[in-house]
Amino acid sequence: MSEISFRPLTPITGAEVEGVDLVADLSPTVVARLREALLKHKVLVFRNQPMSDAEHVALTNAFGGATAAHPIVNGLPEEPAVLRTALSEERKALVEAEAGLSHPLKGATPRRIRTEWHVDSTFVVNPNAITILRGVEIPQAGGDTLFANLEALYDGLSPSFRGYLDTLQAIHSRHAPSAPPRLDGKPSGPFAALHPLVTVHPETGARSLLVSTVFLQTIRGLKARESAALLDFLLDELAGRDEIHARVRWDQDTLVMWDNRSVAHAGPVDGLMFQEERIVHRTTVVGEALTGPGGFTSRALMGGRFEALA
Repeated sequence: MSEISFRPLTPITGAEVEGVDLVADLSPTVVARLREALLKHKVLVFRNQPMSDAEHVALTNAFGGATAAHPIVNGLPEEPAVLRTALSEERKALVEAEAGLSHPLKGATPRRIRTEWHVDSTFVVNPNAITILRGVEIPQAGGDTLFANLEALYDGLSPSFRGYLDTLQAIHSRHAPSAPPRLDGKPSGPFAALHPLVTVHPETGARSLLVSTVFLQTIRGLKARESAALLDFLLDELAGRDEIHARVRWDQDTLVMWDNRSVAHAGPVDGLMFQEERIVHRTTVVGEALTGPGGFTSRALMGGRFEALA
C-alpha cells in the first residue's frame, strides 16, 4: 500500500482518493483514515477498484453493518445486501417524467423533476449512515451522479432562519404496493417516519438540512400552503446552490462512498440522451435514528427499522 492521498473535487464537497486498494488494504488503520476523510469531504471517489459483490459487502461491513439492499426492493439473490440498478429498466420512468406523466413530482419545478435530489431511505426511522455505489457497466459518456453538501446548505442560510428551521420536523414516506415480498421475510412497506428537519451529525456535531425531493412529504405543524412554500424554497436552494455541489463522472470499477447523514444526491439527468447500459451496484451501512438540535429524535410512523443483515 502506498501513501493514501485525497484530491478535493470542490472546495467543500468530495475528494478523489489515491493510494489504496479497497480489497487488499482494509486494515483498521486504513478504515479509520478513510472514515476521517469521509467526515471531512462527505463524498469519496475511488478509481480502478475491481471487486466482486462479496468483496463489496466485505468493504461495507468494515465501515459498519451492511443492511439489506433496500427497505422495499430486494437485493441480488446471492448477495442480499447488494442492490442492482440498471438504467435500461428505469428509462420508462424517465420518459414519463419528461412528459409529466405518472410522476410523483408532477407540478414541481422542472429542475427538481430533472434531478430528483434525495437522501437515501429517509422514509425509515433510521436511514442508512453510509452509501457505497460501484460502477459495473458504464456508458462512454453520460450517467454522472450529482452530490450536495447538506451541512453547507444549512450554513448558507441566515442565522435567524436557521433558528426557525431547527425547531421543525418533517414527514418522509414511501409506499410501493407492487413490490415483491422481501427475501428476508420482512414487510416491504409502507414506510413513514417523522424526522427533524435539521439533524445533528452523531460523530461531528455539525448540523445538516434534511431535504429530500423524493421522500419528504410535509412539515409537521404547518398549514399545507405554508409547508409547500417552505419546501419549495428549500428544495430550490438544494438544486440551485451550485457551490455546494460536486459532479462525479463514472468509469467501470469506480466506487463512490458518501455520508448519507450529510449528503443528498441525484442520479443521471441525461438517461434519455444515450442508449448504452448503465449498471451500478449499491450497498448501505446501517444507521441510527436522527436527532435534531433540540433533542427531538426520529420516530417511525409506519414500518420498522432498516437493520443490518448480520
